[in-house]
This record gives sequence, structure tokens and C-alpha cells, in this order.
Amino acid sequence: MNILIVLTSHDQLGNTGRKTGFWLEEFAAPYYAFVDAGARIALASPAGGQPPLDPKSDEPDAQTDATRRFRKDAEAGRLLASTRRLDEVQAADYDAVFYPGGHGPLWDLAEDPKSVSLIEAMLAAGKPVSAVCHAPGVLRHARTADGKPLVQGRQVTGFSNAEEAAVQLTGVVPFLVEDELKKLGGLYSSGPDWQPHVASDGLLITGQNPASSVAVAETLLERLKG
Repeated sequence: MNILIVLTSHDQLGNTGRKTGFWLEEFAAPYYAFVDAGARIALASPAGGQPPLDPKSDEPDAQTDATRRFRKDAEAGRLLASTRRLDEVQAADYDAVFYPGGHGPLWDLAEDPKSVSLIEAMLAAGKPVSAVCHAPGVLRHARTADGKPLVQGRQVTGFSNAEEAAVQLTGVVPFLVEDELKKLGGLYSSGPDWQPHVASDGLLITGQNPASSVAVAETLLERLKG
């Protein structure tokens, strides 16, 4: 069971002068769910090397058992520091792909042709694609074989407009995940703010927010075992 995790390389939060990147818990919790299930993990990012960590995700009140485990795991730290360049990976080498969130993916992975091709190739080969929180935004340019938006008519979720408003970044992000998924014809659903919510539609698995990261990972593992 080979799972590819694709992380952002983008570290600027729009024009705010603040830093962003990937959200630590959304990487760490699924990473350990996969590892503990016996999966082999590979990491990739557009630029390769160490992906930027959203500093807010490393603050004391954002810590979880998974983030604390990661901080003590030297091997995981070395793996994260040496991600492969996204243009060097091939869909044929993996059984599934997972995208952690954080605001960074809205700027780079959502627009990255290699990421779009990877998503399309994985699904065309019957392999699951999963993403959590802001990462479902990476689906915005993906298309089916007949040219339709990949999410059209499919159950999807992602960071809600209400949650984006709560963190006061509605006017900063390049697009709102909820609005974008709906615009593309996705059957968007959400649960209460900050509570776990997963939308699973065949090989496409999406989660609403950081609290949904473990559930997305578990759903992906169930799909692989099934």
C-alpha cells in the first residue's frame, strides 16, 4: 500500500505579510493513520525539499497527540524535509494520494498543472484521491475524461465560508473553497463549524476542516482495503 502525500510549497498569506503553508495536524494525523496501517508513505511538493509550515498550526492551542508524536519522530521529520518535486512523481507508482490543507494549497497546488494531471490520472486508474480542509481547492481545475469539472455532480466538502469568515481571511484567500466547489457543480455539504465532516463519493474523499483529517485518512484506508 503506497500512499503519496502532496504538500504545498507556498508560504505567503496573500498580501498580509504573514506566513502560511501546510497545517501541521492535517499532515501529522493522516500520516500516522497511514503508517500505523502499514502503508509506505512518499511525500512530494511543487518545489521539493522542506515544505513551509503554517506557524499558526504550530502554536500551543493547535497541538494534538499526532502533532506531538511528529515532533518526537526524527524519521518523519527527515522525510518531511526532503519531499520530492511534484514533477518527478508518477501516478502509476502509488495506490492513493492525499492532500493536507492549510491555506498554502490555494495559491500553488490549486493552479499546478502537474497536480491537476496527477489527480486526473489517479482517478482514471481507479485510485482514490483525498483532501482535507483547504486542500479540496486543488480540485478546481481537474476534469473528467469528457472535459467536465471533476467535482460536478459529486459529493464534496471543504473549508466552509463560515469557517473562513471566522478566521477573518475571506478577503485574503484567492478563492473560497465552498464557493468554488459549488460553482463547479459539486454537491457541497458541511457540518457544524470545526466539527468532523467527510464527503465520500466513490474514489473522491474530502474533509471539511482540521477536525476531519483522521476521518478522511480512515475513509481512504477503508477504500484501499475494500
